[in-house]
Amino acid sequence: MADETSTDINPAPQANGEDTSPAIGLISQYVKDLSFENPSAPAAFQWQSAPQLDVQFNIAAEGVGEGLFEVTLKIDVTSKADEGTAFVIELQYAGLFGVRNVPDDQLQPFFLAEAPRILFPFARRVVADAVRDGGFPPLLLEPIDFHGLFAQQVQAQAEGQAEMANPVGEA
Repeated sequence: MADETSTDINPAPQANGEDTSPAIGLISQYVKDLSFENPSAPAAFQWQSAPQLDVQFNIAAEGVGEGLFEVTLKIDVTSKADEGTAFVIELQYAGLFGVRNVPDDQLQPFFLAEAPRILFPFARRVVADAVRDGGFPPLLLEPIDFHGLFAQQVQAQAEGQAEMANPVGEA
């Protein structure tokens, strides 16, 4: 009689049919807050000097229910010329993500790198449209490497912890 060992690579289904595999899905995305200010209109449309742009990004994630998380990409842009401030735009663009069976140590990389990567093209369009609707040429923000930024942040934190663990001298 031959040895009957199973080589089935698919795990046996759960007794109740519940899917226990990890999953994250985008449920909805939306403009949470949008502000466009044109404080120097109509004079700003006649300025000859080239504007200087200051672009700031921030990412936040918070639980909003059982297995639900909101990730918010905040984008602040200020355009200044020699004559003054041409425009200021503040956008909070958010996505609602459903999470199931994902280990806690995998949530932060997703929320701070992958989720913003998913949301950014849509937020970029909102910024471009708002600036254009404000009377200026559309502002097309450069793509951002959220995965690279997250990796740099993790490395900087690890180096900071290593420095704290290895004191330089004695007090």
